Amino acid sequence: MTRWLLTHPDALIESDRVQLKAVLANCPELDALAKHVRTFAHMVTDLHGDQLPEWSESARTATDLPSLSRFAQHLERDLDAVAAGLTLPWNSGVVEGHVNRIKMLKRQMFGRAGFEFPRKHVLLA
Repeated sequence: MTRWLLTHPDALIESDRVQLKAVLANCPELDALAKHVRTFAHMVTDLHGDQLPEWSESARTATDLPSLSRFAQHLERDLDAVAAGLTLPWNSGVVEGHVNRIKMLKRQMFGRAGFEFPRKHVLLA
């Protein structure tokens, strides 16, 4: 069910699309959740952070979806930063990639050598 909701409708195979449609037709709360999730996914993928305040307001007032309401309340704690993250084209992907690579080297070297050997790998790589 979660995979169906988090996958773009065009990317679902036909049988999954039909089953999801049937489930959403029988559960109005899940249908409302699916609409909120798709709207949020659209904001994330297409960088429409300007829509965040109205999405957050509608999600926060969804009384039949308490988890979504709490998620929206937490986003509103730093709304400007979240909106900037959903609007601006810059990200920290390159830095995160280097951090991930260094952590992988550290795990590979665990217990095999002192600090100098992994240090050389990080600096030379």
